[in-house]
Amino acid sequence: MSIERNHHTTVIDGGFSTQLAEYVGSNIDGDPLWSARFNAVQPEAVIQAHLDFLNAGAEIILTNTYQASIQGYKEYLKLNDEESYELIKSTVKLAHVARDKYISSNCENTNLKRPLIFASIGPYGAHLHDGSEYTGSYENKVSVGTIKKWHKVRIQACIEAGVDGLAIETIPCLMEARAVVDLLLEEYPDVKFWVSFQCKVDGNAVANGDSFSESVRSICKQVEAARKRQNLVAVGINCIQPGFVTELFKEVEKEVQDFNIPLVVYPNSGEVYTVEEGWHGKNDCKPLEEYIEEWIKLGAGYIGGCCRTNANDIRKIKEEIDALKN
Repeated sequence: MSIERNHHTTVIDGGFSTQLAEYVGSNIDGDPLWSARFNAVQPEAVIQAHLDFLNAGAEIILTNTYQASIQGYKEYLKLNDEESYELIKSTVKLAHVARDKYISSNCENTNLKRPLIFASIGPYGAHLHDGSEYTGSYENKVSVGTIKKWHKVRIQACIEAGVDGLAIETIPCLMEARAVVDLLLEEYPDVKFWVSFQCKVDGNAVANGDSFSESVRSICKQVEAARKRQNLVAVGINCIQPGFVTELFKEVEKEVQDFNIPLVVYPNSGEVYTVEEGWHGKNDCKPLEEYIEEWIKLGAGYIGGCCRTNANDIRKIKEEIDALKN
């Protein structure tokens, strides 16, 4: 399957930590490495979680590298720089193993399309383990150079291990998005990627208060100025309650039309998280598949799930997209 800008809607996988919890228990949330710890301690569980999403119909799976970093592995797994780097590379290989197993088990299907592997590149704030990935509060505390340097090592490791693209995701501020895109355009000019912002639940704003529509336009103009428009697969939103996606998408209708760019969206289940109660409200959530048609009409070309979504949710999304296509 090649990456094309057309009317086909591609299914992304779901919340990796949610599916992984089926095999390692519910002790993932609160860990400073989050699901990235299990790349080292239970790699077979990581492979199985990838397989679950592939069997559910995911056409793109994201590597379990959202919160993987040299600094994090050094601090919490006591690895050195080289060992941390190799662990990130081996994490990408776990996705390859899962894809190979999926293809092998479906070898008789002559219509089978080869799923893609995108490296999950989470924000700088994720490794700080202080919630700043949801506020972008670090944007005035670190330089653009620091952001680039921190991202470059993990991006390099993922590319060396072999990926079809990068998911620059849960980005809470335009400064970081532009820094990463600038890094990619300068040093990895052949790599395809999408940029997905973490947005506020009301108004037209990303997490730190930057305008969402202006942020989308800025990224699109950035790649056009570098004459690398073909590298930008999509722009959009992830890790947000699904009920707020439609209004945010309406805010960027002009940008989507002007730049002829598909939108990417992979929201949370709709549950609410509090420190006291954890995740709750599952029974009150509107099923994700019921949003799909309106999101596609607004330009969504890539749809999946984030926190608290599992392989069953992805299966329902895939079924809904297939039904709409037919």
